[in-house]
Amino acid sequence: MSEFVRGLRLWFAPQRIREEGDTPDYRFSLANERTFLAWIRTALALVGGGFAVDQFLPDLRWGVRVGMALALLGAGALCALRAVNHWVRCERAMRRDEDLPVSRFPALLGLAVGLVAVAMVVVVLFGWRG
Repeated sequence: MSEFVRGLRLWFAPQRIREEGDTPDYRFSLANERTFLAWIRTALALVGGGFAVDQFLPDLRWGVRVGMALALLGAGALCALRAVNHWVRCERAMRRDEDLPVSRFPALLGLAVGLVAVAMVVVVLFGWRG
């Protein structure tokens, strides 16, 4: 079974993670869980922002409004999926006494949110109308 499939199965059967390595100090597992919850909060905020852009900016040109809303909604969905993946990867690494995994995702998420924020600044400054 490939490593990807094995990791994906752990999303839905996290009790299997106990089969790997040694149990880490519970404080590290709890910190990993808090990080997961922070990513989920970020995902919920992005989804809420996407709906807000779509619902509360009706005067904005349709393509611009929908584009920004979809960018935020997509970033929220990716963030939620990445939260689960990161939690599993970190938990496995701690149990195996390995270095924690690194990721480019925070930089990509920051870039995506930054681009939408710049687009919103342009919309506010120039007041684009549909």
